[in-house]
Amino acid sequence: MFKTISKFMFMVKVGLKYVKIFKQTFFHPYITKKSSTTQLSQDRQSYSNKILEYLNIEVEVIGEIPSRDRILYAINHRSLLDIIVMEHIFSNSNKNGTWIAKQELFESFIYGDFFKYSGCIGVDLESKRGLLSFFKEIKSVFSKVDNFNIYMFPEGERYKEEGIGEFQSGASKIAKSNKLEVIPVFINDSLEKVFEDAPYKEKRKVQVHIGEVISHKNLENEYIEFMNQAKGKSIE
Repeated sequence: MFKTISKFMFMVKVGLKYVKIFKQTFFHPYITKKSSTTQLSQDRQSYSNKILEYLNIEVEVIGEIPSRDRILYAINHRSLLDIIVMEHIFSNSNKNGTWIAKQELFESFIYGDFFKYSGCIGVDLESKRGLLSFFKEIKSVFSKVDNFNIYMFPEGERYKEEGIGEFQSGASKIAKSNKLEVIPVFINDSLEKVFEDAPYKEKRKVQVHIGEVISHKNLENEYIEFMNQAKGKSIE
């Protein structure tokens, strides 16, 4: 119980500190869109690296993050740690990008300001006007930022069973409308359990598999094929 309370207190304390840092960029009156997205990406990555260091979790990457940009990373979603683990990986590749998240997360009492000011893009799936505004915003960002990427959980929410949940259509539509390559990412661990047991006295390793380009036209089936191949690789 004490370990759990201490963990959340640490994360909230660091999170509040970074919300203030995010706001300096978010509300900057003269910063360009490219500079803004780059700075917010770096700050999210810095936050994530601090959290992983505190939890004593090491990330082993199998595969490579491409050096090119204009990519949609399709990632399975099992835990609150997923974003933190991926931001750590993107930090090692100097990637500039943002997360697509449900609008309700921006209104959350605990995480709302973090999502709102860290450069994430919200989408209201229940509103046609909200969806139209969402796609316009993404197109606008790509028109102004040449080294931008999108990070998404195509399942739309955390999936607690084996494998993956059914993919929603958003990832395919975003990739198609913005002419983005799709790179599949499989986090090969039950990160929710890993998170529950953290922080660790000894280093705890988790594996993340990065695949090759797959088609947005057949995203779910090709992702499943990639995932099964990743699962078949040995875990030391």
